[in-house]
Amino acid sequence: MEIRILTFGQIADITGSTEFKISDVKTTEELSSKLAEVFPGLSSIKYAIAVNHKVVHSNTELKNEDTVAFLPPFSGG
Repeated sequence: MEIRILTFGQIADITGSTEFKISDVKTTEELSSKLAEVFPGLSSIKYAIAVNHKVVHSNTELKNEDTVAFLPPFSGG
């Protein structure tokens, strides 16, 4: 199973990429944990997660070829 990851703002700075793929994760919690291991800087910031263009607020099951976006905090007005 392969998941497409999109990152923005400071999250892209931490990962060094705005887009990449990752395999063998089944949920958003598992994905967040795996990415925090690879990119320890993610542990110190807050972010939202969107699965296929919908922001999710709880652990969500992922399917092959889903797109998951890691969204930094929004500010401004």
